Amino acid sequence: MRALLEQIPARLADPATLGLALQVEETGRDYAENAQRKAQAYATASGWFTLADDTGLEVDALAGAPGLHSARLLQPGATDADRRARLLELLAPFPRPWTARFRCAMALAGPDGRIDWASGECLGQIVPSPRGAAGFGYDPLFEVEHTRQTMAELALTEKNRISHRARALAALLPVLRLRLGLST
Repeated sequence: MRALLEQIPARLADPATLGLALQVEETGRDYAENAQRKAQAYATASGWFTLADDTGLEVDALAGAPGLHSARLLQPGATDADRRARLLELLAPFPRPWTARFRCAMALAGPDGRIDWASGECLGQIVPSPRGAAGFGYDPLFEVEHTRQTMAELALTEKNRISHRARALAALLPVLRLRLGLST
C-alpha cells in the first residue's frame, strides 16, 4: 500500500511506527466488514485516518472457497506453502482450468468514525505448481488473466497497477484525497 500511496502528500505510518499492535478478529460476514473492523479499530486507537483491507482468493471449482477464510485455510501456524499445497490437494479432483479471482475490500476510517469503502478484483486461474519468487500467500499459484504470469512473477510496478488491492486503492484514492483536504 505504501508504494501505491506515495502520490499522496501526507505523512504515512504503519501500526508498528505508531506503537500499535491491536488484534482485530476477522469475524465479519464479508471482506468489507473485516476491512471496516480493522480500519475502525486502528483509527480509534491512533486518531489518524486509517486504511485497512481484507482479501481472499475465490476459486470457482471450490464454489468460491477458500474466500473469506483464505488466510485460515489451515490451522494456525501453517505456512503459505502449506496453504498452497492444501489448495492444490482440494483442486486435484477437478478438471482445469481452475478459474479464480482475488477479491479485495478496502476501508478508510477517519478519526470521526466515518467509513468509506472500495473494492477490487483480479481475474485469473490457479496453476498446478508454484511459479515466481515475489509476493506471498497464493501469489505463486495465481496466474493473472491475459499475462501468462503468476502474481509472484510480475514486476512490482505491474502488480501495483493490476492487482485487486491496487484496484481497490485506486477507487478509494479520490475519497482519501477529499477527506485529507487535498486537491484531486
